[in-house]
Amino acid sequence: MGLAALARRFAEAIGDEWVITDPVRLRTYECDGLTHHRATPGLVVLPDTAEQIAMVVRECAAAGVPYVARGSGTGLSGGALPRTDGVLIVTSRMRRILRIDPDDQRAVVEPGVINLELTRAARPYGYYFAPDPSSQQICSIGGNVAENSGGAHCLKYGFTAHHVLACEIVTPDGEITTISRGDGGYDLLGAFVGSEGTLGITTKITVRLTRLPETVQTLLAAFETIEAGGAAVSAIIGAGIVPAAIEMMDALSIEAAEAAVACGYPEGAGAVLIVELDGPAAEVEREFAEVRRLCRERGAFEIRTAADEAERELIWRGRKSAFAAVGRISPAYLVQDGVIPRTALPRVLARIDELSRDSGVRVANVFHAGDGNLHPLVLFDDAEPEAARRAEEVSGRILDLCIEHGGSITGEHGVGVDKARHMPRMFTEVDLDTMQMVRCAFDPAGLCNPGKVFPTPRLCGEVPGIRKEPHPLVREGKAELF
Repeated sequence: MGLAALARRFAEAIGDEWVITDPVRLRTYECDGLTHHRATPGLVVLPDTAEQIAMVVRECAAAGVPYVARGSGTGLSGGALPRTDGVLIVTSRMRRILRIDPDDQRAVVEPGVINLELTRAARPYGYYFAPDPSSQQICSIGGNVAENSGGAHCLKYGFTAHHVLACEIVTPDGEITTISRGDGGYDLLGAFVGSEGTLGITTKITVRLTRLPETVQTLLAAFETIEAGGAAVSAIIGAGIVPAAIEMMDALSIEAAEAAVACGYPEGAGAVLIVELDGPAAEVEREFAEVRRLCRERGAFEIRTAADEAERELIWRGRKSAFAAVGRISPAYLVQDGVIPRTALPRVLARIDELSRDSGVRVANVFHAGDGNLHPLVLFDDAEPEAARRAEEVSGRILDLCIEHGGSITGEHGVGVDKARHMPRMFTEVDLDTMQMVRCAFDPAGLCNPGKVFPTPRLCGEVPGIRKEPHPLVREGKAELF
């Protein structure tokens, strides 16, 4: 069955208006937030129930047609990049908050529910949803599950994986099932969260809600150099203080934020540090005074404290808008996402600065300073020949720096198509083969979001290249090939 026949079948089951075949409308879905990877989907379908998603998946599986799930399309690694020969399953219609249970501190939502909307719905009960990506006003909970998203407050509260209790999923053969933390045996939920849509499609999510803190205090500290700001971060963490969030922006990212949202950060700052503490009032008051002292001792020339919620939002406005704001100072840019040990921040930032100077490619740095999660924004002019190639080279070398310093090529944006080629720099062939065995256990036909995460096509039951001996894990009796 080809795409045309599938379109007719889906239209009968879901409705003509929710099946898109028009070439112009299809282009709406050709990329996610990472715009330099583009592919126009062969067919787009917008189901409204788990049963409809299961039907679509079964039909695709029977026809041997690849499919990709997509939420709000805010991903930054090309994880929801569609297939030109496949079906894009968009979950944006599934936006129902099914239940909020304050007694059990949990909520049940559909995958298209917007991250911030869940917090707004839970707030009257005295709770909120802790993971808060910068795109939380538009990103979906289903997408957060796929990418194991974090956000500014993940330093204290952890990533999405720490807040997901169960997922109803459609498996790659079209079965609806539920996996949860309470299951015996292997941690299937742990494997699923962060799998970037390669192991199935989530249709219902049970999440843990977090109690609203008694008080929240936020400050903005301005430093002449990013090294001084980094020293303040180390001092704060070294003092045993665990802020809810501790974020840093360099001069170039501050310039972009000012141009975009007029956040009013201190003039002449080479870096600004945003520190937020929450919890019991007495504890926050004591730690807040210590944070102010440590920032002053490390060279902060101005410290602002939010007096109310409006001032808190103003402090956060520049940081939350940083990725989009860079478009004000550069025609095009790449968003990177690497992790390093916090103690390596000064060395790695200095090397990034050297790379920028030597290559002539500007790099704006925005990052979760508390846990060493870097988000370098590599700027270039896409109208200039070779500019994109040079930017890609700098971006790749930044990831190499992260690996060299004991870090990772991704913290919360995923691998997708954008960083798949970097996987062999971090993992051996045996590592990648083992990961592929897990994927094949869920999706032996290889139709569920194919072409993502792995650097080269890997077919189930097949290992790239010629092996004269069994796979090492099989030889040692520790695994079986699927």
